[in-house]
Amino acid sequence: MENLLLVIVRSLVDKPESIRIEVDNTAPDGLIIYRVIVDDSDMGRVIGKQGRVAKSIRQIVKSVSVKKNLKVAVEIG
Repeated sequence: MENLLLVIVRSLVDKPESIRIEVDNTAPDGLIIYRVIVDDSDMGRVIGKQGRVAKSIRQIVKSVSVKKNLKVAVEIG
């Protein structure tokens, strides 16, 4: 799942070396939270106008996670 996020986000940003993905799977209900951290200058590209790009990223990850029977959330910050 991390690789999928990296591929998507790398194609959007100007500084791909600054991308970090943190994984938090300590939730008791089995929820895995992926935090995508990018350079401040690339934040607008990843979020998009009215959050459309961020919603699309979340939708792609969610559809892949359903196939793998996982509960996944994506945070961008």
